[in-house]
Amino acid sequence: MQATINALEVENALLYTGQRTNVPVLMDSFARRLTYLRFSVTDFCNFRCNYCLPNGYQGQRPKNELTLAEIAFLFEGFAQLGTQKIRLTGGEPTIRSDLIDIIALAKQQTGIETVAVSSNGYKLGKHIAGFRAAGLTQLNISIDSFDPFMFKQITGFDILPQLLKDIDALLDTTDIRLKINGILTASNGMDNLALVLDYIKHRPVTYRFIEFMQTSDNRQLFFTEHTRAVAMKHYLLMQGWQPLTRTSDAGPATEYAHPDYVGRIGIIEPYAAHFCESCNRLRVSSVGKVHLCLFDSSHYDLRPLLAAGDIAGLKDVLQGLMPIKPEHHLLTEHNSGLMTNLSLVGG
Repeated sequence: MQATINALEVENALLYTGQRTNVPVLMDSFARRLTYLRFSVTDFCNFRCNYCLPNGYQGQRPKNELTLAEIAFLFEGFAQLGTQKIRLTGGEPTIRSDLIDIIALAKQQTGIETVAVSSNGYKLGKHIAGFRAAGLTQLNISIDSFDPFMFKQITGFDILPQLLKDIDALLDTTDIRLKINGILTASNGMDNLALVLDYIKHRPVTYRFIEFMQTSDNRQLFFTEHTRAVAMKHYLLMQGWQPLTRTSDAGPATEYAHPDYVGRIGIIEPYAAHFCESCNRLRVSSVGKVHLCLFDSSHYDLRPLLAAGDIAGLKDVLQGLMPIKPEHHLLTEHNSGLMTNLSLVGG
């Protein structure tokens, strides 16, 4: 169900919190400061990952994705409200031919310290020069297994050897920080950890294990493959890995370091009891819908404001939505809200 915004709702929300619209900060009713925007530039993805789009992207790619002008207003409004980090997600963001321009738009905003892209890494090599020229700060690549056969089974693409070569080229020729993400599964988690540890031994890369999250499209696989990260964390601690303190604009991972390893291990536990307490994120879809939580049951249309270039109105609306940002998701109740699959707003 799509929710709509009107001026009265915004005004009531502002009165409820005592907020003034000229305060340059986004703070929800649980005293969480929101400094991190995740913007899905497209929901189209060319991969067929078994936990997300096992049958591939269905239908035609939307023709009404936000324009560069609308994106510029989106970034400016968020920057004026204290956003420090912008992540460009998908679907697969490199599908957009103007992704480099979008990165540059984010970089030029005052106060934006980090601009990141999340990608499946398809044909990464051809994008490296553009990423570097646009000033990309951080790149996250999805690699759910370092075993080529398993990688193809999961994604539908036999590209792992080339992807790893491209990653080494990125590390050798740029100062872009690299993180690699993988879904933690019951059947492959600990086997993949052994390969990951070998990979990061001499590479300045953080590999992050993400607990498998349920959506309405992956229920059967979820109940087969979902596992918690408790055993993996215990193993890491027993092997001398130590958790690091999270930075203020960090994502949800707890990162672990080891004196004998150049790289790091990250663990993302969306099913942990206190996972949402440090939430610092808002998400905006490729057509201008803002999601207050990845697994919320409603979204709010910002596009009329973006189309009009109404940055003041955009800021008012975002401030007014703060009182209704939920305290936590309902995944433990098997309620994934609007998320039929994670390509909708980039996870």
